[in-house]
Amino acid sequence: MNSPSDDDVMDPQDERGSEVEDFTSETIRPSEPRAQQASDFGAGDSIDLDGLDELTEDVVEEVVDETAAELERFRDLAMRTQADFENYRKRAAQQIADEVDRATGRLAEALLPVLDATEAAFVRHPDEVGPLLNLLLGELRKAGLESLDIADQPFDPSNAEAVAHEPGEGGDIVVAEVLRSGYSWKGRTLRPAMVRTRD
Repeated sequence: MNSPSDDDVMDPQDERGSEVEDFTSETIRPSEPRAQQASDFGAGDSIDLDGLDELTEDVVEEVVDETAAELERFRDLAMRTQADFENYRKRAAQQIADEVDRATGRLAEALLPVLDATEAAFVRHPDEVGPLLNLLLGELRKAGLESLDIADQPFDPSNAEAVAHEPGEGGDIVVAEVLRSGYSWKGRTLRPAMVRTRD
């Protein structure tokens, strides 16, 4: 009996190897249409980029225009916000100043009876009370208090209250005598003077 030759006997490893090669070549091999597309695009062919450049320029220009418009909107918004804040700051500062003026005005008004008593004492004892009256008036003037100097001036009911009248030669009514001093506080009448008038 003839023994099989080495060529006739197939090694099981060789058989499996050929199956793997067949499977691999079928699986990995590109499909025909892709291979055809690749072969259609040759090495000498090039892509036309002119249209792409124009499209890119248009897109960039549109983005730049939109960004510039948005920047202008933000600039306007920032300027309006800054103006609103500046107006608010001025209003707040004015309100604070007005409130301080009102508070100090109320304090000065509360001190007027003390000032009246000091003036009355000055009439009786000018040497002793004079320095105290001058000191008190000086400090109140620094804060904004002013005495109304209306003697022999035309009578003005906004800063004087007539409690007596004496006849004169006729004509305009003037202040003949100040019976109680009047005061203004930062330009407005704090207390009108009590006066006797004459025409």
